[in-house]
Amino acid sequence: MELNIRPDDLHGLEIQTLLQEHLSHMRAISPPDSVHALDLARLRRPDIRFWTAWNGNDLLGCGALKRLGEHDGEIKSMRTAARHQRRGVGRAVLSHIVAHAQADGVQRLWLETGSTDHFAPARRLYAEYGFQPCGPFADYREDPHSAFMRLDLRPLTPAKHA
Repeated sequence: MELNIRPDDLHGLEIQTLLQEHLSHMRAISPPDSVHALDLARLRRPDIRFWTAWNGNDLLGCGALKRLGEHDGEIKSMRTAARHQRRGVGRAVLSHIVAHAQADGVQRLWLETGSTDHFAPARRLYAEYGFQPCGPFADYREDPHSAFMRLDLRPLTPAKHA
């Protein structure tokens, strides 16, 4: 499977459908006060960069980076289309976001995901990538339905020219 990850303006029908599916699913499996997925309007804010993963014209998944300050960022809206799960899409999107965050000077990446069994595959992926459990960050509060994680990034050093 060829994977092409590119910036997305969130105006295409495919991504709008995937994000609506994501929000509906989160609302179906989490209490209302524990759903932290962003809608289209909030994903279009200038402090958020959004990417989609494609195989030709087939949307595979998506993810976003929300800036929390000069050196902090948050992973948002990680979603793999149901028919493409367990095929490495999430890992590829996560790698892409981490690389962009690091190139933009982000030193700490944060995320919130669910704490129930449904979210175990996501927590495993994040842990395999080096994210560590932590407490709430930014505007989040302690919530038994949330798991918070953090990844410390090494600053990129400029290449030395001979």
